[in-house]
Amino acid sequence: MRKRSKSFRVNVRHAKALWGEIPKTALDGLRELTKRLALSVANGDLQLLDGRWYVTHSGLLRVAQRRQCRGIVTDVQQSLSNPASNNWVVKATVYKDGDSNGFVGYGDANPGNVSTLVLGAEMRIAETRAVNRALRKAYGIGLCSVEELGFRSSRIEPANKRASNFIPANGNGSTNSQPRLRDRLCFLIRKHELDPAKVKLYAADFCGTETLRDAGRDLVESFITTLADQAARDREGLICKLNSYGHAGAVTS
Repeated sequence: MRKRSKSFRVNVRHAKALWGEIPKTALDGLRELTKRLALSVANGDLQLLDGRWYVTHSGLLRVAQRRQCRGIVTDVQQSLSNPASNNWVVKATVYKDGDSNGFVGYGDANPGNVSTLVLGAEMRIAETRAVNRALRKAYGIGLCSVEELGFRSSRIEPANKRASNFIPANGNGSTNSQPRLRDRLCFLIRKHELDPAKVKLYAADFCGTETLRDAGRDLVESFITTLADQAARDREGLICKLNSYGHAGAVTS
């Protein structure tokens, strides 16, 4: 009981560092998620969007690993997919143990329900969504996963509302949303001991912009989520990727 209480306090501390003050209803939900599923905010298992918790793909995989999942099988549904238009439907089956009949989930993806950031990778998105749904069924997780949300390009904010990371510490001229984005990214950089300048170059490359300041809020948020997942899964691989961006002196703002 004491260990669970400590895990909850750690989750609350990291959640507030990432998203500021947390509504009481969200804190109650976080307590239950910590107790029942041992999900970790610091490891990127959860995302808080509009006051509601969403589980991530990496978080679901960690639950499956802790519960000693026997295996996951995926299969592209050829009769329902249309490769020519990048419309894919994938079936995933999760086997909890050797006697399991399998828990099935379906995932679909097409250019209309994925972020512009991942256009061309619809089949992989469909597989991820299918696996997430199958895992949620297998382990009784009622939360929707972040990857199941459909993001359209229309959600990207206009240029005059674009968020900027690495903004001055005094926040002059910034909106309330900007410090939160910067703080979330700085938290990840400190936690995983990453090179801030190289992270900035990686972020700009990830967002497809010349500098990070030119990126829309949705793209920046997607980068932060991806960075957290990469750092949690394979920090050494992430460090190698960051090193490919050369020396800090190449940074421009």
